[in-house]
Amino acid sequence: MKFKIQLITQGETGETIHELVCLERETEGLEAIGISLAEAKDILANLQKQVVEQQIAAFLSNRQQCPNCTQAFRHKGQHPVVFRTLFGNLKIPSPRWFQCNCKPHKTRTFSPLVDLLTDHCSPERLYLETKWSALVSFELAANLLEDILPAGTHVRTTSVRNHLQRVARRTEAELGEERFAYIEGCPRDWAALPRPAAPLNVGIDGGYVRNWNDKKTHFEVIVGKSIPEEGTSKCFGFVQSYDDKPKRRLFEMLKGQGMQLNQQIVFFSDGGDTVRNLQLYLNPEAEHLLDWFHVTMRLTVLNQIAKGLPMTFEDEEQRYELREPTLKSIESIKWYLWHGNTYEALQHLESLEIDLDAAVDEGNKNSVIRKLLRAVEEFHTYITNNQAFITNYGERYRQGDRISSGFVESTVNYVVAKRFAKRQQMQWSPKGAHLLLQMRNRVLNDELEKTFREWYPCFRVEHNDVLKKAA
Repeated sequence: MKFKIQLITQGETGETIHELVCLERETEGLEAIGISLAEAKDILANLQKQVVEQQIAAFLSNRQQCPNCTQAFRHKGQHPVVFRTLFGNLKIPSPRWFQCNCKPHKTRTFSPLVDLLTDHCSPERLYLETKWSALVSFELAANLLEDILPAGTHVRTTSVRNHLQRVARRTEAELGEERFAYIEGCPRDWAALPRPAAPLNVGIDGGYVRNWNDKKTHFEVIVGKSIPEEGTSKCFGFVQSYDDKPKRRLFEMLKGQGMQLNQQIVFFSDGGDTVRNLQLYLNPEAEHLLDWFHVTMRLTVLNQIAKGLPMTFEDEEQRYELREPTLKSIESIKWYLWHGNTYEALQHLESLEIDLDAAVDEGNKNSVIRKLLRAVEEFHTYITNNQAFITNYGERYRQGDRISSGFVESTVNYVVAKRFAKRQQMQWSPKGAHLLLQMRNRVLNDELEKTFREWYPCFRVEHNDVLKKAA
């Protein structure tokens, strides 16, 4: 049994028939039923070649005459250019023509295909390479592209990476300028706005990625997630040491979720300097809170260290209790912070520092006491720097409001750890990690296809629309 697949082209001069492939089948086994992957690749590659060649020929035929004087352009020669598509890498003859003498030109010759082939890689291939390499490694994305589609005999890993970075740089160039504050207007203007949607909860946290340039060090990656009461959540991220528009990036994400200046927003952060400044001056109704999870995590460390203290310590005059009073003091600090009483919490921290320092001054060489003293001093500084962001967590908890950014912890693992492969000890440059992070966020937010459609209006037309045009 033979099957012939033909391409029929309908043009101004009539119909043209091109035979793409002829298949022979014997229905003797299950493996002979249908079309194999290799045959499908050949069919798609031949079909793509015929379609592109005829499109190029039609484009050139419409531009063989000067638009001013209608005189035909003189041909100088041609050279091959490679156009990379999902269904094969095509070598296209690109002609070069002499400019018409009816008016002056900057160059003597020109290539007419420059207006059509603005890029040597099709948008569909750019899109899939960017999407797959944002989800899996560059090598796996290249292997997947090579195995499934007739994109060529070999897809290079470096080409996939370069294409992703090129798309990322284009999106970065479209990002607006960085500003110190994004609050515009006055309270009267904000009150005149329509009724805002439900509040937004935004969590910001950081992670670390191994540095390729200095393999013994790491650089920080800031990751955040915005969860509306109604609608879909979105995530963002950037490399803190590389990005020069972090606040603009966060503002555009919130704006894309419909943020209004009269809308309530709650920011949760771990209290670091970078994230503490990032969330300021974005919305006049914003509430900035220190994440309770990070507070309790530090208190748990203090409590664990305190359990290793000696029961007492002695000076020249008498013996003092040490372990039990320290544990009770840590518990009191936690209670005051839970109720938002930073004044009493700082007072207890200062008293605890004095007691531990006295135990050290008495010549006590116990390393646990010194370790706990350092930890208490660090926690004291941490609470002092973030006391403006500490609220009454107990009251918020009883009201059913969020007090922790646990959803951001999972976001850090999902956005950073799964792609940047902490367990495999992958190494990245700050620039490469930042560009990949932007594309990964767009893929996870389901925004990559929208971005390509803004660049290429006819990109991925709906299937129903294609059927209507064909009919």
